[in-house]
This record gives sequence, C-alpha cells and structure tokens, in this order.
Amino acid sequence: MSDSERDWSAALVQAVADSPKRDNSAYHAAMAEARQAFEAAEAALGGPVQVKTKTKMKRSGEYVVKWVFKRVK
Repeated sequence: MSDSERDWSAALVQAVADSPKRDNSAYHAAMAEARQAFEAAEAALGGPVQVKTKTKMKRSGEYVVKWVFKRVK
C-alpha cells in the first residue's frame, strides 16, 4: 500500500470514527415488539407459530406491515 493510500485509508477511518452515532432506539423498540408478538401468538395459539407478512406503502407515506400468525401443525 502506498503512502497516499494509507493516508486516504487513515482519513476514512478517522471520519467514520468521528461521525455521529446512529440512533437505533426505534429499531430496538420494533424488534422488542416483534418478539412480544411472537410470544403472545404462541401463547394464544398453544405452540409454535408460522408467520406471513404483507407490506404496503400508503399514499400518506406510511409503510404498513401486516403479520398473520398460524399454528404450526
């Protein structure tokens, strides 16, 4: 690796390190809600479940995800 490539690589790594951290709180909240939905479905249906999803983009700009749980036979 040449000196200019090392300088460029070091500058890139420094820029990434200095960039603000992304807020993942919405992602973590959604994943927690998904785990709770699976637990609730398994409790309600009495065992392991299978899930199907349907997605839709509304005219209002909302992205909607519909989950349908079925008990595994």
